[in-house]
Amino acid sequence: MATAKSSKAPSRYPELVASLKDVRRYFIYSGLFSAAVNLLMLVPVIYMLQVYDRVMSSGSLPTLASLTLLMVALLCAMGSFEWVRSMILISASNKIESNLRKRVSDASFRRALMSGGRAASSQAISDLASLRQFLTGNGVFAFFDAPWYPIYVGIMFLFHFWFGVAAIFAGIVMVALALINEGATSKKLQDANNLSGQVMGQLNGTLRNAEVIAAMGMTDDIRQRQDQGADGVLQLQTEASRRAGLWANVSKVFRMVMQSLLLGLGALLALRQEISPGMVIAGSLLLGRALAPIDMLVGTWKGFSVARAQYDRLGQLLEQIPADRETMSLPPPLGNLTAEQVVVVPPGAQVPSVRGVSLQLEAGEALGIVGPSASGKSSLARGLLGIWPAYSGKVRLDGADIFAWDRTELGPYIGYLPQDIELFDGTISENICRFSAEDPEKIVEAARLAGVHDLILHLPKGYDTFISGGGGVLSGGQRQRIGLARAVYNKPKLLVLDEPNSNLDDQGEKELVEALLRVKSEGSTIVVITHRTMVLKCVDKILVMKEGAAVAFGLKDQVLASLTAPANSPRSAAS
Repeated sequence: MATAKSSKAPSRYPELVASLKDVRRYFIYSGLFSAAVNLLMLVPVIYMLQVYDRVMSSGSLPTLASLTLLMVALLCAMGSFEWVRSMILISASNKIESNLRKRVSDASFRRALMSGGRAASSQAISDLASLRQFLTGNGVFAFFDAPWYPIYVGIMFLFHFWFGVAAIFAGIVMVALALINEGATSKKLQDANNLSGQVMGQLNGTLRNAEVIAAMGMTDDIRQRQDQGADGVLQLQTEASRRAGLWANVSKVFRMVMQSLLLGLGALLALRQEISPGMVIAGSLLLGRALAPIDMLVGTWKGFSVARAQYDRLGQLLEQIPADRETMSLPPPLGNLTAEQVVVVPPGAQVPSVRGVSLQLEAGEALGIVGPSASGKSSLARGLLGIWPAYSGKVRLDGADIFAWDRTELGPYIGYLPQDIELFDGTISENICRFSAEDPEKIVEAARLAGVHDLILHLPKGYDTFISGGGGVLSGGQRQRIGLARAVYNKPKLLVLDEPNSNLDDQGEKELVEALLRVKSEGSTIVVITHRTMVLKCVDKILVMKEGAAVAFGLKDQVLASLTAPANSPRSAAS
């Protein structure tokens, strides 16, 4: 089967190819305007021939004036055509980015999700934006102009045989220089780009943990580590730039030498009466025009190498993270949750953190998950939400596999409060309503449910207070409560809370229990992970976990009664 596939030579990165095909008419129009531009590039050559061979010999000023006016008009038209070609390529590049932006963003998000955050990076979005910019640069124009090289060479053969031979020789050498430039720089640039991505990842991690680094005096050591990576990038880029600059200058000097030698050759042929004097200058101009696209390709080869690396990275990302298949919309969930022998393996790990856990919750029931640290509680929560795929077994919401739901449609019916609470740049109201269309009544209702309404009113601008991703002026407990308000916004049918009381004092914990009871009364199914027993007052069932397995599961009173030994008291089990 593999042999059969390879014999058909499928195109690499079909999604990128399809996006390019979608704008091929733009490239066709650009090619047509390039044809007009390159034909009009002959105007200065023809003008030179007419001035030298006709005007100079006849001394006719009207002829000179007419030729000059015609030349100016045609060159103005050429400038207009070049501008139109640029606008067409800009439109094409914008359309490519618009077509791919959502897909690339989704793939980047899903890769970060599947890796547990380790592969979180905006590199793909940057690559897409850089490719868009590349498509509007001079390098692409060179590709459109280079195919006209044979036509210019053909015209030079019409001037004289040796003019054509010189043009072919110059073209072969220029192409050879371009290939040498590619071989000398591409590997260095690719290595530099890969290392640069690693350095940026380290830098982002440093900025996220600035407080820890500053508190423990790690700044110099962390900076030294980053400097080593940055120096490596600088060295690779410098070496690549030196090589590219060397061959670009060699190419430029060679082109100028060939144009000058052609003048000498033309003078020799003119002295032998084999060509006219005008052809001497026109031939040099024509050769310069023929070699200009190749020279530009050599000069912009670094950009081509970078763009190719970006194209490959995007293609690999889209192949690794296929697009979600279309699924039929399901009715809004009621909140019936079941887990059937679920095994969860964290992204990048080899050993399961959850081993064969089964549970069942009816809509409106509350489950407390307790157990020692590293017993798999948070991993199970991620598995129940479908954030991490189940290695085996099934998680079902209202009888449907959690992965059968369209996440965009399911999201409003889900509430989630992770251990590490992340708020986003925006106002408090925007964070609570999940950046959807703001509904003041629902926002205030969610804040009241989370017991944070009065706190928000005492902030400088109330619900319009702007907060950063880290929470800004908010304390850990305040961030946790706003995260809870976001989780309970719009009365979700399934609410999963991971250590919601970790930053709360006794009073805050009592208010949390009251909030959960209010949410439960609205019919929400609740799963709460805790190390403290007070929150267990609001649950109907308890799941006790140890080393990834379910030690006990059932009604709260039954589970608590079964833990009769002092070592297995409810408080000890919850701790």
